[in-house]
Amino acid sequence: MKPVRLAAAATLALPRWAIFGLGLLYILPGLIGRDLWKDDAASFGIMWTMAHGSVSDWLLPNVAGLPLADEGPLAFWLGALCIKLLGWLLGDVMAARVSTIGIFVLGALSVWYTAFHLGRRPDAQPLRLAFGGQPEPDDYGRTLADTALLIYLGCLGLLLNSHETLAVTLQGSLLAFFLYRAVRYVEAPSLGNAGLIGLALGTLTLTRGWLPPCTLALALFLCTRFLDLPAARTLRDLGYAALVALLIALLWIVPAATLRPYQLSPVDSWMAWNLSQIGLPSLHSLKAFLKVGIWFFWPAWPFAIWATYAWRRQRRLLHIVLPLSFAGALTLLILFDPAPESGDLLKLLPPLAIMAAFGLPAMKRGTINAIDWFSVMVLTMIAGGIWLWWCATLTGWPAQLAKNAARQSPGFHAEFGIIACLVAAAATIGWFVLVHWRISRQPAVLWRAVVLSSGGLILFWVLLMTLLLPQFNYSKSYNNVAQQIAAKLPEGGACILTNVGAAQRASFAFYGGLTFASFGDEQCDLLLLQDSMDLRDDGEITQAFRGKQWALLWEGRRPSDPDERFRLYRRVK
Repeated sequence: MKPVRLAAAATLALPRWAIFGLGLLYILPGLIGRDLWKDDAASFGIMWTMAHGSVSDWLLPNVAGLPLADEGPLAFWLGALCIKLLGWLLGDVMAARVSTIGIFVLGALSVWYTAFHLGRRPDAQPLRLAFGGQPEPDDYGRTLADTALLIYLGCLGLLLNSHETLAVTLQGSLLAFFLYRAVRYVEAPSLGNAGLIGLALGTLTLTRGWLPPCTLALALFLCTRFLDLPAARTLRDLGYAALVALLIALLWIVPAATLRPYQLSPVDSWMAWNLSQIGLPSLHSLKAFLKVGIWFFWPAWPFAIWATYAWRRQRRLLHIVLPLSFAGALTLLILFDPAPESGDLLKLLPPLAIMAAFGLPAMKRGTINAIDWFSVMVLTMIAGGIWLWWCATLTGWPAQLAKNAARQSPGFHAEFGIIACLVAAAATIGWFVLVHWRISRQPAVLWRAVVLSSGGLILFWVLLMTLLLPQFNYSKSYNNVAQQIAAKLPEGGACILTNVGAAQRASFAFYGGLTFASFGDEQCDLLLLQDSMDLRDDGEITQAFRGKQWALLWEGRRPSDPDERFRLYRRVK
């Protein structure tokens, strides 16, 4: 027996304007007015270098001469293309972030349409009521799609990564697109749908390597075995998809391997990086996955687990088998990675959010109400804490919060921003209106259980990116350090040897106009070192650069980082 009993009144769809408004409130804060932060400065540096460089820079991703060809070039191509087209109008940083908006839209639309097509299938429909009144298939599908999208937007992991110009962000959205194309293929197997699957696999290969696409293709084949699709036809179609994917990947591999930009082989580095992602799973990797995943996938994972349990008596259900197959295969891929990053977990969000949407209708009303109250209390307290923190930075009250703020960002002086304050106030008022609507009317619509979680998370992000954005820019950006270094350079500029990381290199090149030695060139008269404040042996450090003698020109750091230090030297012999 199906676990869902639902009346047509519960399938009222969200207004399109509401979804559009939520999407804007979600993605725009954190893109507008934000400086380059350490977290995504390296990725922007690759895009910026491509946009202002030559064909070689497009074939060999690098940050001002520092090769970074590990992941793949597609995410950086998109950002560089946006800089080329819109940099003159929006500035290079914001132009690059236009690609981030497009990536977010791709992921959100793919999740919505995947849930819609799965939700309107006969095997996903709720039980027919004795006297009628059950929802129509398309209405039920739209409601589940709205629910899946709200759960997707409410996941903490997506919030932390979707506003950064990172390859893992594009990978997550492309995986959602692959999931959608896989559903369409299972519904109507054809070479056309197989070709679109190949498009998804090929772009995934150019984004973060060939391991995830191979894993997804295998998972899709195994999934079709549970659904009793003809094996011979499935193998033929997946072979065609693999051929399309290979041709897409060769668009970069062939010219990069043939032309060898800067006398280097980016394909060899890319292949070596791919192979380094395979290892043996360990108890440590499992603990790390669970420790991060418990908050990264919230609130999707409880609903997804419940969906698996609630539909356990049914067999060959596409809305369970397909996302569960992909989630399981990708989880194994992460556990076999010797050094997984938190951004790698983005791959799991689309299938989990879609599965969670099918678990929600089977949950009891008491559980749904408990989730609502938890969201209201926790998120309202967090929003109040952000307002208090902002007040403390401006007025010094409350005193303890003011001391903590000064300790976090020494030397920062807060200024009142009328626009930021108005936007934050409007978002806060909107939150209380949403809570009042949910509590007073107690609507029967299916997505009522997750609208507060998503709305509260959006409120949290809007407050952070309006009230506290100046403080974040001060503590996370290298803009001030870059300006100080640039002021010490000789007139006309000079070539700089350096050991700084990719994020710092990108920030210094963009904000300070510094010209670094590139691709092994060491004929430079300036040296910029990055080290720790605890390290004081200058001779040991500078000897690593041809044993020359150097005179110190400048020393400094970000006030918010008590350990990191930069020193600028000039060659004297």
